[in-house]
Amino acid sequence: MTQPAAAPAVQRVDARHRYEILVDGMTAGLTAYRDRDDQRVFYHTEIEDAFAGQGLASLLVQQALTDVRASGKRIVPVCPYVAKFLKKHDEFADITDPVTPELLQWLKTALPR
Repeated sequence: MTQPAAAPAVQRVDARHRYEILVDGMTAGLTAYRDRDDQRVFYHTEIEDAFAGQGLASLLVQQALTDVRASGKRIVPVCPYVAKFLKKHDEFADITDPVTPELLQWLKTALPR
């Protein structure tokens, strides 16, 4: 008999500025962010090819955004996947800020080269 797969788990990894989704202890994907004052700016989301098509990106982003709400921060969706997710999930509209040219300029300076 095979063991059932463990439920995916999402964890925030502050030292790496990202949330990771783990499947059976392996990192299956991430959504990366940078904090700016009271905003958490999401700029990249990816799921490893081996884990594609399982709904993990949606689960990851949903739990990350729920964590942002709990922390009292606001969401800025620079990442196209996060922006698309937010269009379908208006329960986060009250804590979502628009992407502005000023914010994009700040993000360029905040990210490592």
